[in-house]
Amino acid sequence: ALFPASEDGAMRSTWQGKAGRSPLQALYDNYQFEQSTLQAVHHQRREMLSNVCNRYTRKRRLLQRDDLRHLVVDDTHGLLYCYVPKVACTNWKRVMMVLTGQGKYQDPLEIPAHEAHVPSNLRILSEYSIPEINYRLRSYLKFIFVREPFERLVSAYRNKFTLSYNTAFHKRYGTKIIRQHRQEPSDKALERGDDVRFEEFVYYLLDPRTQQEEPFNEHWERVHSLCHPCIIHYDVVGKYETLAEDANYILQLVGADTSVKFPASSKTTRTTDDMTAKFFQNISPFYQRRLFNLYKMDYLLFNYSIPSYLRIR
Repeated sequence: ALFPASEDGAMRSTWQGKAGRSPLQALYDNYQFEQSTLQAVHHQRREMLSNVCNRYTRKRRLLQRDDLRHLVVDDTHGLLYCYVPKVACTNWKRVMMVLTGQGKYQDPLEIPAHEAHVPSNLRILSEYSIPEINYRLRSYLKFIFVREPFERLVSAYRNKFTLSYNTAFHKRYGTKIIRQHRQEPSDKALERGDDVRFEEFVYYLLDPRTQQEEPFNEHWERVHSLCHPCIIHYDVVGKYETLAEDANYILQLVGADTSVKFPASSKTTRTTDDMTAKFFQNISPFYQRRLFNLYKMDYLLFNYSIPSYLRIR
């Protein structure tokens, strides 16, 4: 067992306005103001997270090595990143490869997406000894990126079940979902598993047998189960909705080379709130409520509102 990480309160605002400034000073002060505003935002997110944890977690357990499998380590910059699939994690892994690559990589976008997910290309905290783990949890800047839970869920469904090239997911999960949650499935559907409907995916998530048989796949597992934010005290909680600002803030905090830039999002196919609402049109209020309860802690911890399209009030 490991000790929980201690809260890092080092990020405090030091900006003060000055009269009679030169253009350079005005630019600097403006930068400082932006930084102090960001610090206030992130302080508020940490406070919110801490309050919800105190309210809902009765007993603080110790971390186990298995809890650390999503924490990527950058020993050069003293950085720990808990990756959450479907929350810009491919680009963050690319950036981590640039930061830890000793000059081998210059531009994150030059790294093929599949290479960013090769386990040997990045070090994971669970690989270290217990004293090394505790030192990093205490000393390194720890960050996480989160996303509106149902938007992330629909994004995972679209990526894993509606794209023809994801045959591994179709075989591994699709065939099982169709077998258990479709009335009179065709032989072709049972064999290929490549036409899972969103409603069937929801039934699969809510079926008690699912988690009894094995843990959720990381693409639809809850963030609090992947990254344990009530045990590990994250210094920065980045949000998908403010991805560019939060990513740049983190890179500045750790003194990364100014040439290292977080990739700008160019995806026009990304899952939006409006798109997510369409997927929920065919889900009955009964199942909407049950699904919301399944992901409720992520909504609370990261201060997301109940989606307006849900019919659960």
